[in-house]
Amino acid sequence: MRTTLVIDDDVLDKARAVAAKLRAPFRRVVNEALRAGLQTMKTPPQTRVYRTKPHAMGLKAGINLDNIQELLAQVEGEDHR
Repeated sequence: MRTTLVIDDDVLDKARAVAAKLRAPFRRVVNEALRAGLQTMKTPPQTRVYRTKPHAMGLKAGINLDNIQELLAQVEGEDHR
């Protein structure tokens, strides 16, 4: 079957280089590459779930998390604004 595709220049260069190296027709190289690529797309890559372990770090004495402005002033200093 004939169809028209727009192939990026870098992909075209690589396909031509492989065809020349294998001394195979360009058409066959493109078809085999598409088959291999489509086969890998059938099965999605396995992803591992990333989990972190929480640690109780506690708070320093005298720090109040209820007032953000006061907390920023303590951490950054009054002159930081």
